[in-house]
Amino acid sequence: MSHETTTPVATTVARTMFRVGLGGVLVAHGSQKLFGWFGGGGIEGTSQGMHAMGFRPARTSALLAGVGEAGAGLALALGLGTPVAGAAAATTMGVAASVHTPNGFFATEGGFEYPAVLGLAATSFAVGGPGRASLDALTGHVLDRPWMRAVAVAAIPVAIGVQVHRRRQALAADATPEAAVTPVEEGSTDPA
Repeated sequence: MSHETTTPVATTVARTMFRVGLGGVLVAHGSQKLFGWFGGGGIEGTSQGMHAMGFRPARTSALLAGVGEAGAGLALALGLGTPVAGAAAATTMGVAASVHTPNGFFATEGGFEYPAVLGLAATSFAVGGPGRASLDALTGHVLDRPWMRAVAVAAIPVAIGVQVHRRRQALAADATPEAAVTPVEEGSTDPA
């Protein structure tokens, strides 16, 4: 006798709703960064923010963050290439959470709560797959194999670690006295 109280249809509906909702939130956030939609800064504003936070090169970092959210979010919503999409979103959110860590846990204080939850949710799809109502299922899971899930999940902490390390190095370089000196442009005798 089974003690299961949820039907397969209910599980599929719940998983699909969660996946599409998560993907939609990520698309909205990435669109702020990429296009300036929903009150966002677009690439220029996001690049300035990325530079101030220690991400170099800033424009590339802004593009990667925007695509890591919007692109991965769209793929998650569709259930397409779910291991890579989940890992890309989780990595982007993990790096964002690291920026918010000094503010504590709660989002109301600027803490890491919100990006951490989004990252954890994205990781859950990288691990567990998109479910039956997905493009991965429709295509026979060509882009959603068990080995892909394992590789994608293993890559998340490595990618986060690399980005956090690079950011710390940039911030440390910014704090040195040499970084405060404005470089002279080539061919110019005046400071930039």
